[in-house]
Amino acid sequence: MQLEITGHHLEVTESMNNYVREKAERLKRHFDQVMKIHFILEVEKQRHKAEATFHVNGNHLFADAYADDMYAAIDALTDKLDRQIVKHKEKVKDHHRQEAAQMVAATETMD
Repeated sequence: MQLEITGHHLEVTESMNNYVREKAERLKRHFDQVMKIHFILEVEKQRHKAEATFHVNGNHLFADAYADDMYAAIDALTDKLDRQIVKHKEKVKDHHRQEAAQMVAATETMD
């Protein structure tokens, strides 16, 4: 898995870097086929923004979050991505089950 962390209008400190990596590991536990995650941390006046693009096989997920504190923005961002990953995983899983059920039904009608 590739993990990129970029800062716009702020310097990404070692503690921020470690915090983002820790949160990325939490995201990875739901989906093994993670190819790349790109985090962008940004300060806009008094608001802190965290956004991420999550690349998995066949899909790209995107989320962003705003907060008064950068760590709170990162937490909100990972919560959003976590929900998206679970939804994507269920969608992929259900799709394959549905195909298998249709194939079984088709073979039973042939017998």
